Amino acid sequence: MKCTQCQCDDVKVIESRDVAEGQAIRRRRMCVGCGYRFTTYERLERPQLIVIKNDKTRELFNRSKLLAGLFRACEKTPVTSIELEKVVDAIEQELYACGEQEVRSSRIGELVMDQLAPLNEVAYVRFASVYRRFTDIASFEKELSLVKQGKHISTEEIKV
Repeated sequence: MKCTQCQCDDVKVIESRDVAEGQAIRRRRMCVGCGYRFTTYERLERPQLIVIKNDKTRELFNRSKLLAGLFRACEKTPVTSIELEKVVDAIEQELYACGEQEVRSSRIGELVMDQLAPLNEVAYVRFASVYRRFTDIASFEKELSLVKQGKHISTEEIKV
């Protein structure tokens, strides 16, 4: 590791701690040459996930894109950014745990719905209305009634 200020190779770690629920290590470092202090993070490098979209195109999984969608769904709700980070962490863990290199966007959508339902009803309904593309009021009302009962249904069930 080189100092980001003077490019000296003599850098020592002055503090280390686990962050992101053990998924990363935060290290405070200090350059022996100039005394500059900086922070680095070490994370496990996982294989790239490919998302198969509804139109059959493929793109790399983008954690930031998922987080941005969750932020939009949670606007003006009491859901914190820390809670949303935990939601994205849980979704990512589940996606990597399945062992597949390719995952359908509909699977990611279902995982988001599973996480949002207990977190915030308004955010859940916002996300569901965009994700499920409700075409009529009846299907939207059906989803709302299920939210009131503490349930939600899969994409296949809503089309019936």
